[in-house]
This record gives sequence, structure tokens and C-alpha cells, in this order.
Amino acid sequence: MNKVILMGRLTRDPVVRYSQQSSGDQLCVARYTLAVDRRFSRRGGSDEQSADFIGCVAFGKSGEFAEKYLKQGTKICVTGRIQTGSYTDKDGNKRYTTDVVVEDQEFAESKGAASGGQGGGYQPQSDAGSSAPQDASAEGFMNIPEGIENDLPFK
Repeated sequence: MNKVILMGRLTRDPVVRYSQQSSGDQLCVARYTLAVDRRFSRRGGSDEQSADFIGCVAFGKSGEFAEKYLKQGTKICVTGRIQTGSYTDKDGNKRYTTDVVVEDQEFAESKGAASGGQGGGYQPQSDAGSSAPQDASAEGFMNIPEGIENDLPFK
């Protein structure tokens, strides 16, 4: 099985190209690099942090998504597969490549968190100093109306 799951930040904006297919249609190809944190412990017990820089390539609709929505610093979660290849450079040297071919990509943080705002997740709107909506409990859960307890699919 060849399955990869990564979470990291883009090191720069995606590089996007369109290639001509035999059917005459154009195929979007987006390439970007993810900086993925790697934590390890030293002998002295201190935690060191480093990063791996992993090349990713997205084709078609995934490439168009990357072109439109992803930019340097965006934190995303990518699933895909590892693909290796080789080519001969202009000097005649054989070069080897390893990329993650993106099958799915999702944002890993809210837009507000990415721009330095409040953290992600649901933030209830406050009315006149209240921290929860009127029909919600203090924990943020909606109160169940009287008389429908027996109609719920769970207990």
C-alpha cells in the first residue's frame, strides 16, 4: 500500500503550469513544498525541532484548488501517494525525484488563525456581553426543548 498523510505549511506559493493533453484539454499541474515538523529528543532530554521539506504535485482540480486558495504559510493536510522518477539533466547527469502525488488536500487551520487572529473552531457570537447564545447552555451545547426527550434517536 502506498499512502501518505502529511500536515505542514507551504514554504512558498504553488508553482502552476498547464499542460496540453492529447484530447486538446489543458491539465493544471501545481507544485509546492510542505515544511513538516519533525520532533526528536536529544540525550540530555531536551526536545529539538526540525522540519522535512517534502515536494508535492497536484493535478487537475486539485491543482486548480492549490492555484486559487493556497499560498506561502498556509497550513494544510495532504493525503496522497509517493512517486519516484528519474531524468537526465542538461549536463548528462541522472537525477532522481521523489514527490507526493496529491489525492486530497484540506486546510488544517481556520483563516483567522492563519492570519494571526483567534484560534480555529466554532466561536459563538456574543450578545451584550453574553458568552453563549440564549438557547445554549454554558458549555455551548443547545438546550433540548421540553417534551421531545422520547423522540430523540439516542438517549
